Amino acid sequence: MASYNRVLLMGNLTRNPEIRYTPSGTAVADLGMAVSDNYKNQAGETVERTCFVDVVVWGRQAETSAEYLHKGSPVFVEGRLQLDQWEGQQGEKRSKLRVRADRVQFLGSPAKGAESSEAPVSSVPQEPASPPAASVEDDDDVPF
Repeated sequence: MASYNRVLLMGNLTRNPEIRYTPSGTAVADLGMAVSDNYKNQAGETVERTCFVDVVVWGRQAETSAEYLHKGSPVFVEGRLQLDQWEGQQGEKRSKLRVRADRVQFLGSPAKGAESSEAPVSSVPQEPASPPAASVEDDDDVPF
């Protein structure tokens, strides 16, 4: 039987990224994410449910994530589920399901201090100011 392992998550970081390096020098960053959704219960009340997810990022993306992301940063993560298994200090078997990120997309503005403080930062592009409206005397001149 064929299988497919793909995860797409959009949420906010629950802590600052934690970066470390393997003995060969490869960067690895651990991210904690909160992903929320809303639903209506039987009483018709809107309830927010939050799922907390551990994400691991490798290579250059790990370095840029640690450099530019911080607690509360909105991100979009694309990756796959990974089951890590190990033995604890007392010999008990332990496991943890997490997402191995193939791509991390930064959704918010850069961290404070990374840019000039003179201009406010907006994640929504602003439309240019529109010219003053011209008066239309005849409806036949309107192109619609």
